[in-house]
Amino acid sequence: MDKSALVRLTGFPATLIHGDPLVLDRWLWLKSRLPKTRNNERLLDVGCGTGAFSIGAALRGYCTLGLSWDLRNQSVAKERAILCGATLVDFEVLDVRHLDHRADLVGMFDVVICLETIEHIIEDLKLMQSMTHCLKPGGRLLLTTPYLLYSAIAEGDMGPYSIVEDGWHVRRGYSKVMLEELCDRVGLRIECISYCSGYFSQKVTTVMRHLSNTNAVLAWALTLPLRALPVLLDPIVTPMINWPYYSICLEAYRPRL
Repeated sequence: MDKSALVRLTGFPATLIHGDPLVLDRWLWLKSRLPKTRNNERLLDVGCGTGAFSIGAALRGYCTLGLSWDLRNQSVAKERAILCGATLVDFEVLDVRHLDHRADLVGMFDVVICLETIEHIIEDLKLMQSMTHCLKPGGRLLLTTPYLLYSAIAEGDMGPYSIVEDGWHVRRGYSKVMLEELCDRVGLRIECISYCSGYFSQKVTTVMRHLSNTNAVLAWALTLPLRALPVLLDPIVTPMINWPYYSICLEAYRPRL
């Protein structure tokens, strides 16, 4: 199946709806923190997957480099970037656990983003240090990861978690204090900690994942009309019923002085 068929038809928005609704939530969070620019600001996407967020950042004016260990994903990402007209983005195959080996990236970026990746890495402090080193003084880290207290969407979310880095989560997630601890150790100052992916996003995702056990394409088609619900209702309903968000979101700053 052509992994970029929808992108050929509708462009960049299709990159956000190939997966579950949580992807769009993360982009909406990220987009509001990436003002459009013409200043040649550089952005590094650590663990870029098939490139949706890298492409989106490039379309907002950021000279973007997306890193992922998966050659196939990087091939799809490059194809989609061309289809979306994202000329400011490039992709490289790199195991982000070895980001510290790339001396050429040290101090080169105004923004580093890392969305739903750190929970796959055993040495999370090492990854945080490496991302911090890639920032210019005054640069920002924008990171999302599962919230430690989320309500499980599927049985696998309850564990057991991997004790080796095999692609699955090596920990359930992070709390506010855990992120504060990491930032303190690497010398980042926290600007804000927030949350994304509320009640309706999680419920639509639950339905989609359940149906995908039978037919993934049918599951996607049947849940597509429901994707508007989270955008419209989650900001109101989720805090009203005190439902735990799926992801915790970090905005941090590398001091200039």
